Amino acid sequence: MAALGWLTPRRRSATARSVLAGEASAEAARKSTQEVPEREPEFPVPGDERAAAFFDLDNTVMQGAALFHFGRGLYKRKFFDTRELARFAWQQAWFRLAGVEDPEHMQEARDSALSIVQGHRVSELQSIGEEIYDEYMAERIWPGTRALAQAHLDAGQRVWLVTAAPVEIATVIARRLGLTGALGTVAESVDGVYTGKLVGEPLHGPAKAEAVRALALAEGLDLSRCAAYSDSHNDIPMLSLVGHPYAINPDSKLRKHARRMDWRLRDYRTGRKAAKVGIPAAAGVGAVAGGTAAAIALHRKRR
Repeated sequence: MAALGWLTPRRRSATARSVLAGEASAEAARKSTQEVPEREPEFPVPGDERAAAFFDLDNTVMQGAALFHFGRGLYKRKFFDTRELARFAWQQAWFRLAGVEDPEHMQEARDSALSIVQGHRVSELQSIGEEIYDEYMAERIWPGTRALAQAHLDAGQRVWLVTAAPVEIATVIARRLGLTGALGTVAESVDGVYTGKLVGEPLHGPAKAEAVRALALAEGLDLSRCAAYSDSHNDIPMLSLVGHPYAINPDSKLRKHARRMDWRLRDYRTGRKAAKVGIPAAAGVGAVAGGTAAAIALHRKRR
């Protein structure tokens, strides 16, 4: 019988490595039936009443500058002449192209805007703002950003615009979009008439962050659970306040900062526009300023 031993398979003892391989395989099989793939936490969180969202306006929610569109509407209604339009447009174009806040230029732009409304009633500007929204602004709302704002509203959260534009105009836009409200630059008025002065300074840069901080305190919001959206590096102070900062259609400086800080980015521009980061609004304003200047020159030549 011994001679037939080769017909019977020999039992080999398992090595330490084979035992380890078997146990690891069994453990992996067991885990695969129990584990649920990790999913990104839902955001915005439905029902979180201490969370809110803050949206910059110009080039974030709307293409171009709200103040410039408003200026076009006022010019159409003969609030100021062509020369003032050219000066106003040039100041806006310089600011957007330069990307810096030169105190002298900022003061000139501020004085121009204030001189236009001085002596007019607040109610008059609010009514005109409704018309100007329909004429120049409604079609310039970015659908992608509008959807982001709606997601917060659908989650039961409050949503505010935060802009350097006059608060009256910002409020009109916020209401038309179904948002909670707006934080904007406040022009002084006495008995419902504009005096031509500001209350404080334009709501720009660090002032936006202070406005958001003050509103959060008054409304009982937890900024670490809030979101903020902007296209401009000037709004880094506001974006840095919240737990969920987003760079929307960002200029080059904000894009670099957002990548370094691992902030989320969204760009709703397409093709050539997206390539010219930080330029679209300036180009639009500059084109109008240039066109206005050309029209003035042509008019003088014909006289």
